[in-house]
Amino acid sequence: MKKQKVRLVDVAREANVSLATVDRTVNGRSGVRKDTAERIWEAYRRLEEVVDTSPARSGWHSPLRFDFVMPPGPNTFMRMLDESIIAARDGLARFGVSVELHHVEGFNVPLLADAIKRVRKGSDGIVVKALENPIVREVVNETTEMGIPVVTLVSDLTNTRRVRFVGIDNRAAGRTAGYLMGRFSGNRSGPVALLAGSIALSYRDHQEREFGFRDAVAEQFPGLDIVAREEIQDDSERAHAVTLQLLAQYPDLLGIYNIGGGARGVGQALKDAGRGDRVIFVGHELTRFSRQYLIDGTMDAVINQDVTHETSEALRILLEHHRRHTPTPPLGRPRVEVFVRENLP
Repeated sequence: MKKQKVRLVDVAREANVSLATVDRTVNGRSGVRKDTAERIWEAYRRLEEVVDTSPARSGWHSPLRFDFVMPPGPNTFMRMLDESIIAARDGLARFGVSVELHHVEGFNVPLLADAIKRVRKGSDGIVVKALENPIVREVVNETTEMGIPVVTLVSDLTNTRRVRFVGIDNRAAGRTAGYLMGRFSGNRSGPVALLAGSIALSYRDHQEREFGFRDAVAEQFPGLDIVAREEIQDDSERAHAVTLQLLAQYPDLLGIYNIGGGARGVGQALKDAGRGDRVIFVGHELTRFSRQYLIDGTMDAVINQDVTHETSEALRILLEHHRRHTPTPPLGRPRVEVFVRENLP
């Protein structure tokens, strides 16, 4: 059976170089420094190990079934995550590995716990965007005790027997957001608002981002006053309404940090109020909406995570659990990427 090819665009992302540089390297053309070329070939070999999942080298007993338990849209990031899961599913189907995607209402603990119980019957591994809650923690531990590996994706779950967490360092991401907010403020003092998925901050990634943001602001930019923390449920319509309320309540609002989803609504509210060029807006995930807001100046910076990298690594970990030999090298933890208008890919 023909082995899947490594995509040059993935090599470029993994090696943190341009696609043109990768193309010159793999085709033997000049103009690439030796250390850069070595990094590119290292990334190529690492990705080649990941995509080479044929039964002949895998050592697993097929067929296998892996289940992703994820919140549904409405935000664009979750749709991008869904697309990466579907792409991975299509790539593994030829090797006797099925990948199922199950949607569970976001921020709903009982539904998430019930979904994990339901899908673990016949599952060979589960990937879940976890809610930080004792009920979910107990179900995850029960599942691993049954011999079914659980990987947490994007948002981790503390004090569990999950086999691995795949995602960015969210505390570092929050600190990065705080640093950017302070630098963009140009030493001005003023009120800053936080927009969170939920008041309870059920997702650990949101918790860690807020902690990191507050720490960075308190340590380095005491002139910034965090005056509000509002719940938007990662929903663009709610984000739009809440942002308009904040703009009315704080006419001198200096900045907004959107911790999770809903950037489309925040940006539209800033534009509707005519304050897109006066309020610093920092958020997460490079989508078609945040890209446009960066280009037109409504948004100042986007902190991004590579969902294709994360999905591939989660599946690699589950496959590794079932291997008898020939382990594959890890892709490693996704990097915190910062995009502004001038460096958009």
